[in-house]
Amino acid sequence: MSGGDKPAKVYALHLAVLAVLFTLNFVLPAYYHGLMARIMVLAVFAMGYNVLFGYAGLLSLGHAMFFAAGMYGTGLTIVHFGFSVPLAFVGGIACGAVLAFVIGLLALRTSGVAFMIVTMMFAQVFALSLIYFAGWTGGDQGLVIPQPARILNLGAAAFDLTDPTVRYMTALALFAAALFATLALVRSRHGRVLVAIRENEERTKMLGYDTFANKLAAVTVSGTISAAAGAAFALLFGYVGANFAGVQYSILPLLWVLLGGAATTLGPLLGTLVMYVVTDTASSFTSAWLLIVGVVLILLVLFFPKGILGTLRARWLGWLP
Repeated sequence: MSGGDKPAKVYALHLAVLAVLFTLNFVLPAYYHGLMARIMVLAVFAMGYNVLFGYAGLLSLGHAMFFAAGMYGTGLTIVHFGFSVPLAFVGGIACGAVLAFVIGLLALRTSGVAFMIVTMMFAQVFALSLIYFAGWTGGDQGLVIPQPARILNLGAAAFDLTDPTVRYMTALALFAAALFATLALVRSRHGRVLVAIRENEERTKMLGYDTFANKLAAVTVSGTISAAAGAAFALLFGYVGANFAGVQYSILPLLWVLLGGAATTLGPLLGTLVMYVVTDTASSFTSAWLLIVGVVLILLVLFFPKGILGTLRARWLGWLP
C-alpha cells in the first residue's frame, strides 16, 4: 500500500464509524439508544483529554473542571439569565476555554508529577467553589434545566433536545465535529510538534520550537473540547451537578483513553464504549460488578498494553492515526 493511500484509508475509517453510529439511531432499543448518546458525549470529553495526555504527554488529574465549566457555563446562563440554547452552549465552551488558558498559564510552570498534582488541586478548588456558592449552582444537589429551556430554535425550525432522536443526532453531530477537529489537529504541524514534545521536550526546544506556547495551546484546545462535552451534556440530559467536577471525573477520561489507546483518534470512543458496556453488563448480573470490571480491565491492560487501538496500530495497523 503506497503512502498516498493512507489518508484515504484514514478518512474512510472515520466516515465508516460515523455511518455505523448514524445507523444505530434506527436500530437500538430505547435504553441503549439513550446510553449511546451519553457515550458519544463522554467520548468527546475523552477526546479533549487525549489531546493533552495522548499527544502532548501531559498527565492531568483536573480535567473534570473543564467539563464542569462547560456544563455550568451553559446551565447557569439558561437557569439564571434565560439564555437561548445556542448562546448558552457557546457560553459554556467559552467558560471552559478561558479557564483552560488561565490554568495552563499557571500549571505549565511545573512538569511531570507536579503538573498532575497542581491540576488536581485546581480542580478541587473549582469543585469546592461550586458547593460553596450553592445559591447559584445548586450545590451538591445541582440544577435541573427545565424542558422548555432545552428547545433549539434555528430559524423557523424548533428541535426539542429532550426528544430521543434529536438528542442522539445532536450527540452524533458533536462527536463528528470533535472527531474531525482532532484528526485535523494531530495531522497538522502543531500536532507533530506536540508529539515531539511528548517524546523529547529538550530536543524540541533545540530545534527552535516554543514548547511552552505549544503546550499552552494544547491545554486550551483540550479544555475547550472537554467544555463542549460538558455543555452538550447539560443541554441533552438536563442536569448540572458539582459531582461532575470531582476527581473521579478526571480519572475516568484517563481510563477511557488508556483503554482505547492514547494518541489514537478513535481510541477515546472505543475506550468509553468498552467501559460502559462492561460496567452495564456486569452490574446487571451481580452486585459485585466492580470485581468483574476490575478483572476485565486487568486483562485488557495485559493483552493490550498500549490500549486496544494503540496495540493494534503497533502490531498490525501502522496507518491508524
